[in-house]
Amino acid sequence: MNPEGLVEVVLPGKVEPEGLEIRHGAVPAAGPGEVVIRMEATGVSFAEQQMRRGRYYDQPAFPFVPGYDLVGTVLTTGEGVEPGLAGTRVAALVKVGGWASHVLVEAAEVVPVPDGVGAAEAETVVVNGITAWQMLHRKARIRAGQTILVHGANGGVGSVLVQLAHAAGVKVIGTASARHHDALRERGVIPVDYRTEDVAARVRELVPGGVDAVFDHVGGRSAVDSWHLLAPGGTLVAYGSASTRDDEGSKQLPVLKLLGRVWLWNALPNRRRAYFFNVWAGRALAKNRFRARLRADLTQVFGALQRGDVTAQIAAQLPLTRVGEALRLAESGTVAGKVVLNP
Repeated sequence: MNPEGLVEVVLPGKVEPEGLEIRHGAVPAAGPGEVVIRMEATGVSFAEQQMRRGRYYDQPAFPFVPGYDLVGTVLTTGEGVEPGLAGTRVAALVKVGGWASHVLVEAAEVVPVPDGVGAAEAETVVVNGITAWQMLHRKARIRAGQTILVHGANGGVGSVLVQLAHAAGVKVIGTASARHHDALRERGVIPVDYRTEDVAARVRELVPGGVDAVFDHVGGRSAVDSWHLLAPGGTLVAYGSASTRDDEGSKQLPVLKLLGRVWLWNALPNRRRAYFFNVWAGRALAKNRFRARLRADLTQVFGALQRGDVTAQIAAQLPLTRVGEALRLAESGTVAGKVVLNP
């Protein structure tokens, strides 16, 4: 690869993974308040799988460069940016643009990666780690001794979530298909097979009084069941509508339905709370507060990674030019952990 050139992946429209295009260009220049990051690791998250189908609820206009987050080294700094930032490894949450060899980011958006944490390791916990940490500690406000239910406990967010919960002294019940159960047991999780078991009945059997929190990325019927499994004072955190991934029709409707339910549930006098978690919430209204919170929380997650409370789960590492293969692999549901792209 030409070290001076830009290589990026373009999603031209609704295409199969093989339809992604590789584009070459000039490395961007850092403007005032900006840095150019030489990407070392980016990843395939559920968002890109939705975007490829044109089904992401906040869908960017085609064509665009996908890539929700990245880790890399600051190559150049713009005017007004601390020059000492150059040469340091940082992480950034960008929503789009991460699938490129060089990425332009506002300096205020980057979070330092601690020494001794590799780029691919760090990448596995950027969007997944922030999401897990904020749902556990800012929304559900879990406390030691509580019991929670995590849907998709082997997934990208789920696997980080169960480890952070465990580190906080919380008992975890996790849904996953049978092949992931041994790995979950090793993490101290009580596994439930969502394919063959009646999840609600099994959870009631394990925790007759209800669980203190449920983390649900499935939406639809699952969210309703999750709500009914809460103990008094419990919290439901819904953070997606994976059940509608392959549906046609409105991409907003499943989310709006879920928001409607959340509103209704919170209006009921039943001592339970429901949230629809969106990692970008609050950014438009209070950018500085949003950034400060992101930095604080991601720093906590990186600390957990350093201490070994969280283990980075890398499913596979592929070069950016093999992005079609990487996306296929991530969508196959056959791998545990994060599919990471390297330049």
